[in-house]
This record gives sequence, C-alpha cells and structure tokens, in this order.
Amino acid sequence: MEPRHRDDPQRMTPSPTGEGIARCLVVGPYIRIGEARAALARADFSARTPEARLDEATGLARAIDLEVVHTGVVMLSTVRPATYLGKGKVEELAGLVKSLEIELVVMDCALSPVQQRNLEKAWGAKVLDRTGLILEIFGRRAATREGTLQVELAHLTYQKSRLVRSWTHLERQRGGFGFLGGPGETQIETDRRLIQDRIRRIEHELEGVKRTRSLHRTSRKRVPYPIVALVGYTNAGKSTLFNRLTRSGVLAADMLFATLDPTLRSVDLPNGPRVILSDTVGFISDLPTMLVAAFRATLEEVIEADLILHVRDVSHGDTQAQSRDVDKVLDELGIPPEDERILEVWNKIDQLSAEERERLENLAARQAAERRPMLVSAVSGEGLDTLVATISERVARTRVALTVEIDASDGAALSWLHRNGDVLDTATTEAGVTTVHLRVHPSREGQVRAKFGERVHGMAG
Repeated sequence: MEPRHRDDPQRMTPSPTGEGIARCLVVGPYIRIGEARAALARADFSARTPEARLDEATGLARAIDLEVVHTGVVMLSTVRPATYLGKGKVEELAGLVKSLEIELVVMDCALSPVQQRNLEKAWGAKVLDRTGLILEIFGRRAATREGTLQVELAHLTYQKSRLVRSWTHLERQRGGFGFLGGPGETQIETDRRLIQDRIRRIEHELEGVKRTRSLHRTSRKRVPYPIVALVGYTNAGKSTLFNRLTRSGVLAADMLFATLDPTLRSVDLPNGPRVILSDTVGFISDLPTMLVAAFRATLEEVIEADLILHVRDVSHGDTQAQSRDVDKVLDELGIPPEDERILEVWNKIDQLSAEERERLENLAARQAAERRPMLVSAVSGEGLDTLVATISERVARTRVALTVEIDASDGAALSWLHRNGDVLDTATTEAGVTTVHLRVHPSREGQVRAKFGERVHGMAG
C-alpha cells in the first residue's frame, strides 16, 4: 500500500457520550488501468486521480469525527470475490491494523456482504465500505422528520443485504444508525421480517410527509414567487452563499455534508422580485443508488426551479470532475447540462492565485453571455452584487410583466393582485385610479386578464 499520510496516533478525547472516537484506517482500493488509458485520464481534467479519490474518502471519514491515523492507496489489477483485495495485501493490512490499534477500516469501494464479513474476520476490526460510510454521515446529519425517515429507509434497505448468518448478534449491525456502536443500541433489526415491516411503516409515513410537502408547494404556487435552487458538489460553499444572500444562519462548515436537509427562505432581491431560495443537499461521486432514490423527493424543488445556481469550488483541484458528477445527478433528475435554467457560480475565488484567477476570468469571458459563469467569493462577498443582479434579470424573464388599473378605493382588488403576483410598485392619480405594476407566472396571466379585462396592459418580458 502506498501511504498518503499518517496522523499522530495518540488517542483523541472521548466523545460527550462516553464512547471513544474510533481510530480509523482509510484504504483506497482502485483498479489499475493500462498506460494508454492512464494517459487519457491524465489529459482529461474531469478524471479523478487515485490520490484525490482517497482524499475525499478521508474527508468523509473525518466528517463523522473518526480519528484517521493512516490512509493509503491500493492499486488492483483485479477484484477478488472473497476479500476484494489480494491475499498478500489483506495480510499486510492485518498487521497494520494490529500495530496501529485500528478499530475501523474504511474501504473506498462497494463491498459485497461476504467481502465485508471476510475482511472483518481477517482484520479483527469493523469494516465500512463507501455506501456504509455515506449512510452513516447522512444518519448523523438528517434533522427534519422527512430527512430522518429517508435515511432510515436507505439504511434498512442496505441492512437487508447484509444479513449474513449471525444477524441476531447486535454487534454485526451496519447502516446509517448503527455502524460504529456496539451491542444493545437498537432492537429493530432482529430479523428480515422485522426489517421489512419497518420499511413498510416508513414508506407509509413518507407518503404522508410527501403529501404535506406537495400541499406546501401548491400553496406557494398560489403566490408564484420564482424559485432559485442552489446545487453543487458537497463543500462547494452553497450554504455560505445561501447565508450571504438570505442573511440567515444555516450551518456552513468546512466539511463534507455539513448540511443535509433542504432549506428554503424568501429573499427580496434589490430592484427585483421576491424569490424563494432553496439550499439542497450536496452531491458527491458514486452516491449510493438507494440514496439518490431516497432524496429525489427533497430535490423536487430543483426540478421545478425557475433558476438553478450550480455552485462550484473552483479552488479545488478536482473542480471539473465534481462538476461532471453534479451534471450527472441533475441529468438523472431530468435536467440536462444544457438546460437554460442553469447558471454556474464559480465560488471561492478568494482562494485562487492571481494567475489562476485571471485565467478563469478570461475563460468565463469567452463563453456566450447566456452561459457565462459568475465568479464570486461567498466568504468575502466579492462578485455577489453582480450575481444578485443577474439572478434578478434571469428570473424576471420567467414572469409576465403586467400593468393593471384599479379604483383607488378597491382594497380587495389590490389585495388579490398581491396574493396572485409579485407587485413591483403602485401609483395613484388625483382622479382616484391606482396603477399597479406587477409580474405574474405565465399560468396566472389568464386569471388576471379574466378578472380585470380591459384594465390590464402589458406583455411578456
């Protein structure tokens, strides 16, 4: 194994719950490719290096406070059905696990239940694959009722495939709510029947939650404010940007999946309309299929958004690969990369060198105006005024601008216009006529014209 780094192996302070923080080894077992393909990969900026993949896996482990004492890349020519790794490498790592007193080994790959069991037996330590690790993170991050249910559903679905003989031994638990603990944490996974029963109950509860969210979305459509959704790779700075634009206090930290549950806030744009800003869960490469399905519902705000801000961390060495992964998830949601609603926001320009920044500015300037990325720093605020102006201009295009003349004493009519559109301003003449300038969703234009008839003027634009 090629070691990447080794932290101070001194034990860390026990957690507030009284349980010691697990000492962890992170292994990146990646398939070796031929020289020709390797050369193509090096030339392709969207291709990740094994070192970059390992760094991400290490970040995932640290995101749940694991004490990473050693990491390393293992290049494989083939995958072994029984242990994923070759026999010699398994024995080598067994010695490392023993000498460093490793309690948990994270394998940055997808392990079969048999491979996981055999490696645990060979190393005498708990083993997590990439799916299990991400489930564990999601289990800790979920805060809302729906998020908790979605994670538990994904956890139990994963758990079902891990029932290997000694399932009733609680120390063999794995999943988003029990990877790292010992016996006695929960009685829910006693056998397949109980798991299936619980899955059915969760699915039933989720249907109720989805109906409630659908009602909320319908009520928002009655006053159809434009929806601006923030998407991007995890840790790209979405939450920091969200806080800047909304002046709210959503958790923003330098860690993977700092926030999980989607957050919505209304924002009055300067010289523009009121919009609903939506901060979504960060994307990541090789996201487990069960989680893509589980969180599809929470991403419905993105599907219906009038404008999608794809936030990228352009200071990251893998920004191209991260962008490709985000595009892939959006495409799965029915939003292709060429969708005209997507506006790229190149974040963290404050962390770039002068030369790199100039290169990106020139690159952005060469792109067509409609697809031109916005360079910003959510931390320093640089570029945000231009971004806000662009958001205002882009969302205005999705609305119909109308002028309605009403009697100054007709408070009910004015109230109706406020409920069904975005009133920009009003002016009342001495003759007692109030002119209302507003924007409405195209689906609402017919209602306005039907209600006020010849008193409505204006056209889309």
